[in-house]
Amino acid sequence: MGQRFSRRRLEGTEGLSPGRFSVSEEAPPHYSSYRTGSDTAVSMETPTRRSSEVVNSRQDNRRPSIYSTMDAMPHLEFYANATATGRIRRSRPSLETLRKAADDAESGSNTGDSGRGSVSVLQETGNESEENGPEAKTAQPVRFGWVTGVMIRCMLNIWGVILFLRLSWITSQAGILLTWLIILMSVLVTSITALSVSAISTNGRVSSGGAYFMISRTLGPELGGPIGVVFSFANALACALNTVGFSETVRDLLIEYDSQIVDSINDVRIIGSITVTVLLLISMAGMEWESKTQILFFLVLMISFTNYFVGTLIPATPQKQSIGVFGYRSEIFLDNLFPDWRGPEGDFFRMFAIFFPSAIGILAGANISGDLKEPEIAIPRGTLMAIFWTTVSYLAISSTVGACVLRDASGNMNDSLPLNFTEACEGLSCGLGWNFTECQQSGTCTFGLSNNFQVLIQVSGFGPLIYAGIFAATLSSALAFLVSAPKVFQCLCKDNIYPYIGFFAKGYGKNNEPLRAYLLCYIIAMCFILIAELNVIAPLISNFFLCSYALINFSCFHASITNSPGWRPSFRYFSPWTGLFGAVISVVLMFLLTWWAALIAFGLIIFLFGYVIYKKPEVNWGSSIQASTYNMALSYSVSLAGIEDHVKNYRPQCLVLTGPPTLRPALVDFVGSFTKNVSLMICGDILMDEEKSVSQRSSNEMIKWLNQRKVRSFYTSFKAPDLREGARHLLQASGLGKLKPNILVMGFKMNWQESSSKGIEDYINTIYDAFDSNHGVCVLRLMDGLDIRDELETEVNQAFEVDEAIESDDQISDADSDVDNTKNMAKDQIKTVFQSKQGKKTIDVYWISDDGGLTLLVPYLLTRRKRWRRSKVRVFIIGEQQTMENDRKEMMTLLQRFRLDVHDVIVMTDSERPPLAKNMRRFEETLAPFRLNDGQLDERTAQQQRSQFPWKVTDKEMDALRLKTEKKVRLNEIIRRNSKYAALVLVCLPVPQADCPRSLYMSWLDTLSCGLHCPVLLIRGNQQNVMTFYCQ
Repeated sequence: MGQRFSRRRLEGTEGLSPGRFSVSEEAPPHYSSYRTGSDTAVSMETPTRRSSEVVNSRQDNRRPSIYSTMDAMPHLEFYANATATGRIRRSRPSLETLRKAADDAESGSNTGDSGRGSVSVLQETGNESEENGPEAKTAQPVRFGWVTGVMIRCMLNIWGVILFLRLSWITSQAGILLTWLIILMSVLVTSITALSVSAISTNGRVSSGGAYFMISRTLGPELGGPIGVVFSFANALACALNTVGFSETVRDLLIEYDSQIVDSINDVRIIGSITVTVLLLISMAGMEWESKTQILFFLVLMISFTNYFVGTLIPATPQKQSIGVFGYRSEIFLDNLFPDWRGPEGDFFRMFAIFFPSAIGILAGANISGDLKEPEIAIPRGTLMAIFWTTVSYLAISSTVGACVLRDASGNMNDSLPLNFTEACEGLSCGLGWNFTECQQSGTCTFGLSNNFQVLIQVSGFGPLIYAGIFAATLSSALAFLVSAPKVFQCLCKDNIYPYIGFFAKGYGKNNEPLRAYLLCYIIAMCFILIAELNVIAPLISNFFLCSYALINFSCFHASITNSPGWRPSFRYFSPWTGLFGAVISVVLMFLLTWWAALIAFGLIIFLFGYVIYKKPEVNWGSSIQASTYNMALSYSVSLAGIEDHVKNYRPQCLVLTGPPTLRPALVDFVGSFTKNVSLMICGDILMDEEKSVSQRSSNEMIKWLNQRKVRSFYTSFKAPDLREGARHLLQASGLGKLKPNILVMGFKMNWQESSSKGIEDYINTIYDAFDSNHGVCVLRLMDGLDIRDELETEVNQAFEVDEAIESDDQISDADSDVDNTKNMAKDQIKTVFQSKQGKKTIDVYWISDDGGLTLLVPYLLTRRKRWRRSKVRVFIIGEQQTMENDRKEMMTLLQRFRLDVHDVIVMTDSERPPLAKNMRRFEETLAPFRLNDGQLDERTAQQQRSQFPWKVTDKEMDALRLKTEKKVRLNEIIRRNSKYAALVLVCLPVPQADCPRSLYMSWLDTLSCGLHCPVLLIRGNQQNVMTFYCQ
């Protein structure tokens, strides 16, 4: 894996000459092998080795490719996770480095610098950094193998009180055959889950966090976060339950020997509090001490099992026979082979519900995955081996106890039968020399499989050793849960998915022990121990674990069916369909065991899931949800491409020329208002500066800003020499299949009078190109403009309202660079007029020309938003005084057929009047710099002027288009008079003829939208219907 260095060692290398890759042609080729696994040979430098030798050794390990001395050979460290603390990671040279430094590297000049820059050293900060000297060995964290770390830990967690105190009773109720079926059904669920755990844990490096880590990294934080909380709490609660089980056993012993402390309830509280405190001290002493304690418990359990099986072979004494223990007898085995249901709890699923919690400890090893040497090997091997051996033990004990012990016995020595007995005797015991008929018929038998929970103690060779086994099983499970809960919770806290829990993420010591989380788990466990009555709360534990199993199995299934190239588990013995079956059966079992506890578990998970969905934590773990989203998007996009467009499904899909969206937030907010959750929006950024280039980093920053602003939009940048070229390419190349823009949205060019002729030409030609490519066009104008770059340096734009949470100092950014502005604006969200509630203001639509209905569709989509819902739409049309009422009724009929909620229709009958003289003078003054005035020149001079200034308006063109000009000036007068207090004005955008001068058309746009304090949208569809009143 390479050498690890301390910070001091790195600092010592700064004065060294930079190294370089070299390939010696004279040297013979050298081939070396590299193996992965537990026997991998890793070369480590001794602490006394000189820094120069270490650096040279590192560079020798990074051999160059035969293509270039700059190009590195494949190496494991190039793929190592940068978040691994305490490591120094090497990175391969970037494409930019290979491109720029190729010539220098080949010629031998500056090779060292280039190599040092391309194969960079990344010092990861952390508390596990090695230091020079002998202390480096002692600072290494304790790591466990698959036997002590996983198998023994899982076996101890699976074995519990139920094995010693309930398995014999379940055998008496269900019989040996159905008991085996119950065991095998439980094992089926846990085995399928173990296979899923094995697949997930071998699909990449597993860190600490156990079930939470695997679910969250596979299904994402939305499902991983809730399971992390629930699973941590369930482990803490299970610690309390096992401690109470131990305390109750000790209390029963004290009662048997008449040595109570206070009373039965308080004795459990006292013993449980002392026990969990001792377990906490063992846990906080470190994983090494905890592991040694678990091995001690394991040895005690092995002795206890041996004691039981030896006891079944010892010939039964008369005292044992009186309580129903006879040793191995075929007639007893055959009698106990079939069920004998008794009491209200006598049914199959009730027995299954009682037994299943004894099989839920399979994640004990996975929960400490961060403390394992090789989790991807240890978890599958240890978990499956633990399931196998515990299953064998359950099957063996249930069959042996069923072959040795009767269901009913009185325990009375006087019930033995003489050789020649004459009294009535019924049942199997008569053939064994005992008459238990009386107690069987009266139901007063106190011994036997059906009546006594301590059968294993009675069968064993030495009873107290079974008590020792019960103590070992309960304490080992409690200790495992006490260690698992903080480990899982620490990983959850580090991910910052939920607020106010980061305090518990801090780790201490070489193993990064979560001492704060230990104390939290201790407090939770202590609270439930002090209650001392957990019969109502106990079903929650099995349901929480089953819920975790369901999600683990679903994670494996979901990751498999998404066909993601990143899903490559080295463990092959699994199927996605077994994972799905395991998930379904786990959910079914949750409701079969305790339906109300299942509802509580699901309710809690849904609440936590909703919180994560709402907060959207900034994490990216490459989850299968992302892969599934990609598959669905790809599948739907391909299928949509084969469907013919229909007017009923028309959606305004907008390409918005925002530049950097952070600099034109009003344009972004306006388009987002009518496209969010409705249609496609793409923010296009045309890079015309030679020094700028398309950067993934800047794109990510823009997308992050859009997400923070809750605008659902794509962002794409395109490098082009001018606006027209960039817009033309974006219109053609943006989108995918049917998800392509059909409307071009631009901001109004406020500084057009000061711009160069080429700037105006590019702007107007962009509109012309959109029309020529059959796209609709929208031009948005605010009184103070859309670009806030200047306002950020001077004063706040009146069209924008600064959010109260933003300090004024934070609003100042560098206007020299869009990237700098982007970085400063990423956190500073400026509130625009389109983010405010519009109240009862009007949306005035001047439907001058029929463009297919887009002019009416946009206001309708706006009024569906909460901020515009109370606004009233008014439609203005052109008509004559004589037919005004008919025109109005006709338009109202059309709007009603379109099912549009329009407040009023107003007919403008004065549009044919000439404009006011002062307004015409203002227009002519605006256009004066762009007039050629060739009528006052001779023909030759005029021809030269037209050739030299082709973008200027000639007198002939002005005269030909004067009537159109006057109508637009007049329309602006009407708009300013009627829409003074409107929230938004929409005006049909005039479509110019091909020979219309660009500067004259620009002045028309300026005239139509000037003089208004509210936003003005010049809008034009592509002359195709976007609305219909037909059903098909």
